[in-house]
Amino acid sequence: MQITAYVVHIHRADTAPALTTEALIATVSHLGTVVDSRPLTGPQVHDDATHAPGIGYTGVRLAVEDGDVEALRSAVAAALAQAGVPAPEAWGESARTGESVAVVPAALMQAHTKLLVMDVDSTLIQQEVIEMLAAHAGREAEVAAVTEAAMRGELDFAQSLHARVEALAGLDASVIDAVRERILLSPGARDLVRTLRSGGHRIGVVSGGFIQILRPLADELGLDFAVANDLEIADGKLTGRVAGEVVDRAAKERYLRQWAEELGLPLEATIAAGDGANDLDMVRASGLGVAYCAKQALASEADARIDLPRLDVLGVYAGL
Repeated sequence: MQITAYVVHIHRADTAPALTTEALIATVSHLGTVVDSRPLTGPQVHDDATHAPGIGYTGVRLAVEDGDVEALRSAVAAALAQAGVPAPEAWGESARTGESVAVVPAALMQAHTKLLVMDVDSTLIQQEVIEMLAAHAGREAEVAAVTEAAMRGELDFAQSLHARVEALAGLDASVIDAVRERILLSPGARDLVRTLRSGGHRIGVVSGGFIQILRPLADELGLDFAVANDLEIADGKLTGRVAGEVVDRAAKERYLRQWAEELGLPLEATIAAGDGANDLDMVRASGLGVAYCAKQALASEADARIDLPRLDVLGVYAGL
């Protein structure tokens, strides 16, 4: 007899849960034996840069013995639907409740060393960098519309990236520094990184954005790996082109696998997190794929969702 999965329930601390702990135990107990439960409470996380109100969470983690992960996930999804928590395919922008339940394989939760690979724009950070750059060219709305369509999976990412970067042609390269100074980490991001690093775990970021923005941020946070697109610059101006390979969804999965192999870790010990269709392949390939405040295209495919704008919930899913 051994623990095969952990069921992690998170909801906003300022709201009553649609699914109580007792209901959750009843939902999964016929599929395995609940051998332990642990309450979860997170302090309010404030966004120091914007002085946004703090967001707290509460919930429970159940340890399930001799359960089947996929059967547990199906049962939990049905219980949430019955409790009135909308599935991603039913989402409107007002449909998110901040409540979700993840079924985490024990192999990940108990791994001595874990690898977290994250998207950057709208995941590690709050903004979309290419839109911030495009604002300097007076084309933010145009570029933002293309970004949204690409993240919903309606456009090929590489083609959409080239089209959006063309809008930056002729901008002085100094706009990169101006944008970098305005970057805001997602609430809880710094705490998540600190917790992972203190536990000896590894962190990589792979971005469809730009290495000129990402590299200083990765160095500041002490991340182990960082890959992004390279904005071509000539004579102090952006050329409107990307130098080298485009970091698309296939590349993101490839880097996840490459970094895990370099560290000698099985994919079962990896977590991948993102917000859009460009993150689908790495989310599917990882031991636990997480959709963070994500578009429907990703949220409906991920193993776990975080609809609460707190990135440190990822650490709860990982058993940290």
